[in-house]
Amino acid sequence: MKLLRTDSKNTDFINLVSHLDADLAIKDGDDHAFYDQFNKIDSIKYAVVAYQNDQPVGCGAIKEFSKEAVEVKRMFVLPEHRGSGIASKILAELEEWARMLGYTSCVLETGLKQVEALALYERRGYKRIPNYGQYAGVENSLCFEKRV
Repeated sequence: MKLLRTDSKNTDFINLVSHLDADLAIKDGDDHAFYDQFNKIDSIKYAVVAYQNDQPVGCGAIKEFSKEAVEVKRMFVLPEHRGSGIASKILAELEEWARMLGYTSCVLETGLKQVEALALYERRGYKRIPNYGQYAGVENSLCFEKRV
């Protein structure tokens, strides 16, 4: 597997995010429009695409949240490639990139229905924090943080 650091203009990243959005539209149901407005990729400077046999199979991104933290965004692995550690490798790469950029923590939001994501973040050492920003008071949202 190969990991490529890129940005939101990368065609493979854009295509993977379209698969992610289709998946989330189903999982989020009526709540999808609310979450979708916070997940635009046009200004993401730091994205990672995972390749297996030269085929894009997963992605993730970070964007500045504060002077100390980045927010993990757009984590996705194609269904047929799940369970092989790809998401964990993408997340580790994003955390390392955040450290290299001088950030001290990563924050993220995920939904209650994102069971695989919740398991991944807990395995990678993320701790639950109060819902931040636009997610404050949103019952379906769970927010996490990890010091990097």
